[in-house]
Amino acid sequence: MRTPSTLNERWRVQLPSGLMRMDLSLDAEQQQKLLDYLSLLDKWNRTYNLTAVRDPAEMVSRQLLDSLSILPLLSGREIADVGTGPGLPGIPLAVARPELRFTLLDSNGKKCRFVQQAKIELRLHNLTVVRSRVEQFVPDNHFDMVLSRAFASLPDMLELSAHLLASDGCMLAMKGALHQEEIDAAAKKCSGIMIHTLKVPDTKGERHAIVFRKVV
Repeated sequence: MRTPSTLNERWRVQLPSGLMRMDLSLDAEQQQKLLDYLSLLDKWNRTYNLTAVRDPAEMVSRQLLDSLSILPLLSGREIADVGTGPGLPGIPLAVARPELRFTLLDSNGKKCRFVQQAKIELRLHNLTVVRSRVEQFVPDNHFDMVLSRAFASLPDMLELSAHLLASDGCMLAMKGALHQEEIDAAAKKCSGIMIHTLKVPDTKGERHAIVFRKVV
């Protein structure tokens, strides 16, 4: 039977096990915040359809661990998560790295309302929620890194988000399987690409992070 208590017990086993397999260290308070976020997301998702992941057995791996897989690749202090949806990967990253500042951007009103509620309930003081289309958003200050998880094709991401970056900033796109044509098209819009293979426990298929530097 699917109840909050049974979900929490399952997740309480999956999360520390996954973190250990990924060689990531989060304290008990951080892990509890991640579980609280997952509970809130599961609750809202039943009404507002915020994410396609509905199987509780997959939520830790596909939502939390997948987001946290790019922790070692973060750079700078000011980070934007464009097309964040229900706060992925931005909320798990903000929990894990409270010393950094995250701006989560999405044009969908109900998803932004959820992210704002999650920010309040989890007391994430290092997180700002912005409802806007990425191409229309003009930040007060440029970002050291711009993240994207299933937001757009690589060339479109670079084109739409380039104005958000500081002059020495970089972009990071999370992708599944890679397509050479997409990589080649994106390469024309920047001067450097690094491709990292991501290891996410209990997740099927390939996962990659593509880091772009000196985007033009």
